[in-house]
Amino acid sequence: MIWDEDKFKQLVDAEEYLDFFKISYQQEIVNVNRLHILKKFSQYLEEIDENHSNLNLSGKLTYYREALGKAYQIFVESTPQEQKLFKVFHNKPKNVVMLTEITSD
Repeated sequence: MIWDEDKFKQLVDAEEYLDFFKISYQQEIVNVNRLHILKKFSQYLEEIDENHSNLNLSGKLTYYREALGKAYQIFVESTPQEQKLFKVFHNKPKNVVMLTEITSD
């Protein structure tokens, strides 16, 4: 498939990426998970760029399409809390005692 590299460089929103790569999606899933989808997609892009450094952007776009499809599918089947992509999901709440921390003496 021939990709428009200039158009790709201008994409910003999750929907724009999904539309560009002609990946069908449910708007409700994107509405709830857009930042998580884009974060996972960016992680995949780093791997692709590292593993395929010999390719130019045009050569990488097919890999990018697959990566975006995988990133979207993760949040069809999982939740942001399960994926823990952002630091906030790793922070322990302050002034909260977890049930697992309670012991009987």
